[in-house]
Amino acid sequence: ERRRRSPLETIDSPDAMADEHKALGNAAFSAGDYADAVKHFTDAIGVDAANHVFYSNRSAAYAALNDFDAALNDAEKTVAIKPDWVKGHSRKGAALYGLKRYDDACDAYQKGLDLEPDNDACKSGLADAETAAVRAMGAAGPGGDPMASIGSMLSSPELYGKLATNPATRGFLSQPDFIAMLTDVQKNPDKFGSYMSDPRMMQVLSVALGINVMSGEDAMKNPENMFNKGEPTVPNVTKTTPPSQPAPEPEPMAVEPEPEPEPAGPKAEAKKEKELGNAAYKAKNFDVALEHYDKAIALDGEDISFITNKAAVYFEKGAFEECVEACDAAVEKGRELRVDYKLVGKAMTRKGNALVKLDRLEDAIEVYGKSLMEHRNADTLKRLNDTERELKERTKRAYLDPAKADEAREKGNELFKEQKYPEAVEQYTESIARNPDDHRVYSNRAACYTKLTAFNEALKDAEKCIELKPDWAKGYTRKGHVEFFTKQYDKALETYQEGLKHDPNNEELKDGLYRTHVEIRKASTGQVDEKELAERQQRAMADPEIQGILSDPVMRQVLNDMSTDPKAAQEHQKNPMVMAKIQKLINAGIVQTR
Repeated sequence: ERRRRSPLETIDSPDAMADEHKALGNAAFSAGDYADAVKHFTDAIGVDAANHVFYSNRSAAYAALNDFDAALNDAEKTVAIKPDWVKGHSRKGAALYGLKRYDDACDAYQKGLDLEPDNDACKSGLADAETAAVRAMGAAGPGGDPMASIGSMLSSPELYGKLATNPATRGFLSQPDFIAMLTDVQKNPDKFGSYMSDPRMMQVLSVALGINVMSGEDAMKNPENMFNKGEPTVPNVTKTTPPSQPAPEPEPMAVEPEPEPEPAGPKAEAKKEKELGNAAYKAKNFDVALEHYDKAIALDGEDISFITNKAAVYFEKGAFEECVEACDAAVEKGRELRVDYKLVGKAMTRKGNALVKLDRLEDAIEVYGKSLMEHRNADTLKRLNDTERELKERTKRAYLDPAKADEAREKGNELFKEQKYPEAVEQYTESIARNPDDHRVYSNRAACYTKLTAFNEALKDAEKCIELKPDWAKGYTRKGHVEFFTKQYDKALETYQEGLKHDPNNEELKDGLYRTHVEIRKASTGQVDEKELAERQQRAMADPEIQGILSDPVMRQVLNDMSTDPKAAQEHQKNPMVMAKIQKLINAGIVQTR
C-alpha cells in the first residue's frame, strides 16, 4: 500500500534527535536556565559527537554558569572540529577572558578576525581583552599580589642587561648559584621570600625597582636610609615613621607627578621650557616648540620626556627620520638612567609609528614588539596587529602576476589531462595566488578536487567560481556535480536549475538535472534501500533550510494533515509556498510518496 510517512517518521534519524536536544537547550538558555541547557546540549553531543555547534552552545552555557574551565574545553573542541568557524574562536576567547587569561583571549579573538575581519563579536571581544590585559599589568600594585609583581619585574627581558651594567651586580652573573636562584624565582615568584636573606637578591630587587632596598638587618641599623632614593629617582617614597596626625591624601594629577617640593634651579627652568614647548606644539608652531625642548634638554639631561616630545614634533612635521633618531636617543638615555619601562615603551611605540610612515613595516613590527616587552598596552598592540595585517596584504599584492598565473594554469591543465591531479592542484593554487580573480582556475581546481573526492574543497572552489562569474555555466556544473556525488540531490537540483537560467541550452546542466530527477524519484517512491535513505535524510537534516521547515509548527501540521486528512491536504496543495516546502522535503528524501 502506498502511503506518505508521518512527520514523526521523518525526524527519527540521529541528526533529528540531536537537533531536538539542541532546540531544547537553546530554549533553556534563552530562559536563563543554563544548567538545564548544559544537560540538553550534552544529550545532543551524545547523539552526534562530531557536531561543532553543540560544543559551541554548551561552551556558552558553561560560561554563563561561570564554569570557564569547562567552557574552554568545549570551545577548544569546537575549534578542533571546525577550525574555520569564527564562532568557535569567539567562544574560546570568551572562556579565556573569564579565566583572566587576557593575552590568550586576545590571540583567540584575533584568530577569529583573521577568518572574518568584520566579525563584531570578535572585534568587541578583542577590545575588551586588550583593555583587561592592560589593566592587569598594573593589578599587582596597591591591593594586588606583590609576589606576582616581583615575579613580573624579575622576569623582564631587560633585567640581565641592567644587572650587567650595574657595578654592584655585574659580578653576580658569573656565579652559578645566583643564576640558579634567579631562574627559580622567575619560574616561581612565590619562592622569592625564601631567598630574601641573600643580600644579592635584595640588590637585584634594588636594580629592578630603581631604589635601594635594604635587608632587614641593614634596615635596623640605618632606618633613615631604608628607602634611600638612588638613580633614577622614584617620587613619593617617604619614611615610614607615622605622623602624629593622618596626612591628607594627595590630589590625583592628570600628568606625571613631580617630585616634592617643586624643583628649583635648572630643573625648574627646564620644566618651564617644556611647558612653553607644549604650548607651541598645540599651536602648531613646531620650530618654536623644538627650540624650547632643546633648551629643556640642555638644562636637565635626566628627563627623557623632553626628547620624546621632540620626536612628537618631528612626527607632526613629517620629518620621520628625525623622529626615529629622537626616539632612539630617548631609549638610549632611558636605559642609561634606568627610567620607568612605560617611558621607554612609549618612545619605542612612537618610533614604530614613524617607521610605518616611512613604509618600513617590517622594522615597525619589530619595534612594536620590543615596546610591548617594555610595557604592554592596547594602543601599541593594535598598531602591531594593524601593521602585520598590512604587511601580509602587501606581500600578497606584490606576488600578483597575471602572466605567471596563466603559465601556472596551463601547466595545471596539462597535468589534469595526464590525470596527475595532486600536481595539477598545486599549479592551480599557484595560479590563484598570482591572480585570485580568475574564475576559470577555481573551476579547474574544483574539477581536480572532485577527482580526488575532496568534495568540501571542490564545493568551496565551485562557489568561488560562481561568485566571481555568476553568469558562467561551468561554475554551476562543477557545484551541481559535487552535490550530486555527495547525494545532496535537493541542492544539486537547485544548482542545475540556476545554471540553466544563464545557459538554457547547456547539455551538461541538462544531463545533470535529468540524473538528479531520477535519483529523487527513486527515493520518493521507495526504490532505494533503508540504509541509503537514512544517509540521505541525515545529510538533509544538517541543512538549515530543512531544519527550519521541520521546526515550523505550521509545516508540522501540514505534514500531519497530508498523512491523516485528505480534505485538508487538498487545501494545502493550493498554497504554492507550502507546496514548495513539501517539494523541498521530497527532494531531500525526508518525505516519501509511496
